[in-house]
Amino acid sequence: MSLQGKVALVTGGAQGIGRAVAEVLLKNESKVALVDLNQQVGEDCKKVLDQEFGEGNCIFIQCDVTDRGKLKDAFQSTVDKFGKLDIVINNAGINNEKNWEKTIEVNLTSVIKGTYLALEHMSKEHGKDGGVVINVSSMAAFLHSPHQPVYTATKHGVIGFTRAMADAAEEGGYGVRINVLCPAFVNTPLLQSIEQEDNMGKFVKYKDEFKEKMNKFGVLQPSLIAEGMLQFITDSSLNGAVMKITCSKGIHFHTYEPMSA
Repeated sequence: MSLQGKVALVTGGAQGIGRAVAEVLLKNESKVALVDLNQQVGEDCKKVLDQEFGEGNCIFIQCDVTDRGKLKDAFQSTVDKFGKLDIVINNAGINNEKNWEKTIEVNLTSVIKGTYLALEHMSKEHGKDGGVVINVSSMAAFLHSPHQPVYTATKHGVIGFTRAMADAAEEGGYGVRINVLCPAFVNTPLLQSIEQEDNMGKFVKYKDEFKEKMNKFGVLQPSLIAEGMLQFITDSSLNGAVMKITCSKGIHFHTYEPMSA
């Protein structure tokens, strides 16, 4: 897929991984809707991107992804502004073991909502031209953390949902490829949340062990995650793929053993 003139919607798009992928898309002459909860960060991000890539190529939409109506409106606003939708990146995520229901809502439920909304706007079922969905999971789904049980559960869920939906898309002839990306520790604001009792609850006492793990495995830069996203978007052979990104191995794919009868 050539990126020129493509339209992308990125949740959690104003900072961290979301912002890095938005920059890559704009460099490749795509249009981008930055969907983010943080109004100030979103406006500041849009201002910087407008200066770098010219006005009219990106929009900022303030949105709580757990609000079904607002998320639906964000998708519609993107299509109203740019005329279509080709790429959806469900990237918004939080780390909160104290308010774990919220973690499930943001990390898993909103990814499911975002995928279904993407299909409404892109699937050939609905007379659209097809496209690509990338859902963001985590290496926590493979190297589970005893200090983040609910976060771990949500990231497992994202992989399972994405792989099943990718098969459904293929069988149903949706024309939409659906893939999942699993980065290890990434240098984003989310990583700082392990310091706070408000986020970690009773698990905050393990923050030093957490930091030791980060030192051991290293911390990735968001730009490398954006590179992985770009591969997913441009390689039309990838559907239902599970991409891992780690400091030791870089970008690589997880393979599953087929179930024997």
